[in-house]
Amino acid sequence: MLVSDFHFDLPEELIAQTPPEVRGSSRMLVMDRATGALADDRFANLPQHLRAGDLLILNDSRVLPARLYAHRAGLTTQANSPQPSGRIEVLLTQQVAPHEWSALVRPGRKVQPGETLIFPDADGASVLTAEVLSAGDFGERTLRFAPDPRFLEHLDRIGHMPLPPYIHRDDSGEDKTRYQTVYAAQSGSAAAPTAGLHFTPEILAQLRSQGVQVETITLHVGLGTFQPVRVERLEDIRLHTEHYTLPGATSAAIRAAMSDGRRIVAAGTTTTRTLEHCAAMGDLEPHSGSTSIFISPGHRFRVVSGLLTNFHLPQSTLIMLVSAFVGSREATLAAYAHAVRERYRFFSYGDCMLIL
Repeated sequence: MLVSDFHFDLPEELIAQTPPEVRGSSRMLVMDRATGALADDRFANLPQHLRAGDLLILNDSRVLPARLYAHRAGLTTQANSPQPSGRIEVLLTQQVAPHEWSALVRPGRKVQPGETLIFPDADGASVLTAEVLSAGDFGERTLRFAPDPRFLEHLDRIGHMPLPPYIHRDDSGEDKTRYQTVYAAQSGSAAAPTAGLHFTPEILAQLRSQGVQVETITLHVGLGTFQPVRVERLEDIRLHTEHYTLPGATSAAIRAAMSDGRRIVAAGTTTTRTLEHCAAMGDLEPHSGSTSIFISPGHRFRVVSGLLTNFHLPQSTLIMLVSAFVGSREATLAAYAHAVRERYRFFSYGDCMLIL
């Protein structure tokens, strides 16, 4: 198959630039996986579509305020200065070792291995420093930060939420909470597991009260989220590695649900990729590891039997995953065409789709 087979036309105005006014008030397109039948609904009605005995699995990764502004050592330009000269934008994408991070750097040509970057606060005082260790093929850099036990506190103070490039505005104070799930616990993601942004404590409590079991995995969303597909054929796609953890309680719940023949519903493509990677490796016991699994049409799903997901970019690996789960590229694109006609909101802050 070709990457271009997964193209669809999307009006610019349907790309959500802000979250819905009230968390959990999004629309939800419900798809019958067996027939392709579609029904327009609201996310608040999710409990009506799940039943006692279902196992719902969430990704509890927490988004870091990972967009930072720096200047090269020897320059005095403040991080928040409107002057472009000397200002370096750094997006931390994945921790690769103690104190070391992969990062996207702009403008990359100015930042070469051996240099030191200074990360100041709004007053220009140095808060963090990092040495540039190496440069990659696609503009990424490996940075080694000076050890600091308050590193995450400093990120919270000077960092910005890493909103996706299709959101054409600066981040705001609201994004600190709205570009984060209500159950986020394990810090490490460079982007939100967006299917989870719809959940509220009340909806989760309602699901549990009606007998839906809710468990979590952790997958830290990394560099691959920001890279477009650069090849023409699906068979040539290679994804970046991302780190995950399958906890003991979730492992036990999955094995029990599979043994009983109960539905396992994944909230998001990140959860789906983690579960299917573990199953493909034959390891559903508790463990941590890394995955670069690419799920495309023809994949045999071993764990996931229901999927809650947002609407994804044309020609992205995520719409390919959805097509694999639906079992038909044509049915998936028909659902997306319906969503466009009905004016659903797309991408991270947009509406969602439930496939059962």
